[in-house]
Amino acid sequence: MAYTTSDFKKGLKIEWEGKLYEILDFQHVKVSKNQPTVRTKLKDLATGRVLEVNFRAGERFEKPDFQEKEMQYLYKEGDQYVFMDLEDYDQVYIKEEDVGEASKYLKENLNVYVLYHKGKVVSIELPNVVELKVIETEPGVKGDTVGTATKPAKLETGLVIQVPLFINEGDIIKVDTRTGKYLERAG
Repeated sequence: MAYTTSDFKKGLKIEWEGKLYEILDFQHVKVSKNQPTVRTKLKDLATGRVLEVNFRAGERFEKPDFQEKEMQYLYKEGDQYVFMDLEDYDQVYIKEEDVGEASKYLKENLNVYVLYHKGKVVSIELPNVVELKVIETEPGVKGDTVGTATKPAKLETGLVIQVPLFINEGDIIKVDTRTGKYLERAG
């Protein structure tokens, strides 16, 4: 089975030129007498690189042969991350380079989807929002709950993000894994 440009939607994974890509954004464009095209932003799932590519309307793409498994992150051991397959409870070791940017949000017992393509880990899909503990930041400013001023805060995974001034060490906050931005205080 194949996809065409009319099947495009954000998050769709396609195989193009032998590589696996995720569609981040797309726009159908018709310029006067020229053939319609589709402008896309594609993320190479192997490297994380983002490309802007124009395709002819109606162009066909291979539907990638991939497998998605729900797993639970357990712990890090050396340069490998250990996950448990939630179907058969097998433990799977995934190299740090295959985990990539997702490592900034991995907290013990977090459920994720691991995407395999031809037996190799291609990406780890996180929940859109994770709750993480602030382990290091300047003391909060009492009464400053509305201002737009921010300060850096280091989270339990090592990620450093900007948070409002009223956030203190020990607070649990919600972070958007798609943007890496503070959403709100949890609880």
